Amino acid sequence: MKNGPMTDDPQVPATPDADADRMLQVAAGSQTAFAELVRAHQNSLLNFFVRMGAYNGAEDLVQETFIRLYRYRDRYRPTARFTTFLYVLARHVWADQGRRVWRKNRLETGLEDEARIKDRQGAGNKPHHLDVEEALGRLSPKLKEVLVLNVYQGLKYQEIAAVLGVPLGTVKSRINLAIQDMRKLLDEP
Repeated sequence: MKNGPMTDDPQVPATPDADADRMLQVAAGSQTAFAELVRAHQNSLLNFFVRMGAYNGAEDLVQETFIRLYRYRDRYRPTARFTTFLYVLARHVWADQGRRVWRKNRLETGLEDEARIKDRQGAGNKPHHLDVEEALGRLSPKLKEVLVLNVYQGLKYQEIAAVLGVPLGTVKSRINLAIQDMRKLLDEP
């Protein structure tokens, strides 16, 4: 026995996706529709990221998801439920964050390991005074900037060149110099 419009009959159209309609309004320029989408989905996205393990940065990841959603507004096509599309974006944001963290950890570990090896080889048991963050803080602004954009923000060399308005070769040189300077700073007693 079936009551009302809820039915499994393929001839009866499914309930319209109000969020997909809102997204189409966003594509047409409606800021109000975008604000409604944010209000409707921010808590569920926050919950998603926290459950994925982003306890401290979940709000930033939610914000990044909505930024990407807004950027994709002109290309959005309602071929699936809106929430499906939103969570695809959220998964991409999560994956990008994971890659940034992995790169940062890889650089920190590599620099710290290299400093420990050199410390054992050359200077005996000198204490290691600087950590990676302190050493990064001691770099010149130009060197720090390229290293942060690459390692912490995950930008490729070409993207960094575009952001800074410098040639690609300059970016490569600065990153090389930054890594050399970091190694020296981490080797200091």
